[in-house]
Amino acid sequence: MPTAWSPSSASRVVHANNLDVLPRLPDEAFTLIYLDPPFNTGRKQNRQSTTSVRSSVAATSVALGARAAGTITGFKGQLYERIKGDLLGYDDQFEDYWAFLEPRLIEAWRLLADDGTLYLHLDYREAHYAKVLLDALFGRDCFLNELIWAYDYGAKSKNRWPTKHDTILVYVKNPARYYFDSTTVDREPYMAPGLVTPEKVAKGKLPTDVWWHTIVSPTGKEKTGYPTQKPVGILRRMIQASSREGDWVLDFFAGSGTTGAVAAALGRRFVLVDQNPESIQVMRTRFALLPEVEFLPDGDFAADGAETRLGA
Repeated sequence: MPTAWSPSSASRVVHANNLDVLPRLPDEAFTLIYLDPPFNTGRKQNRQSTTSVRSSVAATSVALGARAAGTITGFKGQLYERIKGDLLGYDDQFEDYWAFLEPRLIEAWRLLADDGTLYLHLDYREAHYAKVLLDALFGRDCFLNELIWAYDYGAKSKNRWPTKHDTILVYVKNPARYYFDSTTVDREPYMAPGLVTPEKVAKGKLPTDVWWHTIVSPTGKEKTGYPTQKPVGILRRMIQASSREGDWVLDFFAGSGTTGAVAAALGRRFVLVDQNPESIQVMRTRFALLPEVEFLPDGDFAADGAETRLGA
């Protein structure tokens, strides 16, 4: 018997291809969506087309259009198609990567609440291409921030400046209504404490859009063994600032489950999706002390749209 999802459900982890799960979730159900998709290594990603429909009621709905002959009509219609055509024709590797990301980003936008925020974690090689396309697809006015996560660990190139940062693009569903509360974010030490008052030193400062934070230590207690695990401190800032206690958080490239772990610690609820059995096993171990987390194979996740609507 499929297990229907509703806002009163327990947090859950779904073992499935995310494109099989996302269309079954209701519109505007999540206040925060964090995505850390696989970085573009030049290898072909598995593509899966999806057909979605939307009404054009207000600016808060998502323009999904219909996928046909490799095109999609987005928020900006022909503008998006023109920009996408020009950009993808320039770089074959990115074209394949964007074909993998695009249907998933469109679903993410549909699922994002009117006051919600999307955090998209990208490799430095793809962030600039993605920014141009996302501005055209979602609307330039929905762009909030480019966050730089800087770290200093691992081997360093000697024939160019070492690449020691990731980029996180931040978009809001509605520029007039998005939720953001900087007062809830953990403060950090001043880099030049001698330039501010002792009171400010004691209080610390709010992070800027450049986040200096170490990677997960290979020998630290936080490490789960999952190769692409992200640090708790990075996710904590996002979830603190862009969601409230009781809100729903979605991550459909869940990996080691850091998004869910942080969401639970901060009193949020979550849906995590990943198709990698290793990921699911890591999350089973990580969430063993969270009895209200449900683990579902794809076949147990409600496919009936009526069952998964809000208030069901």
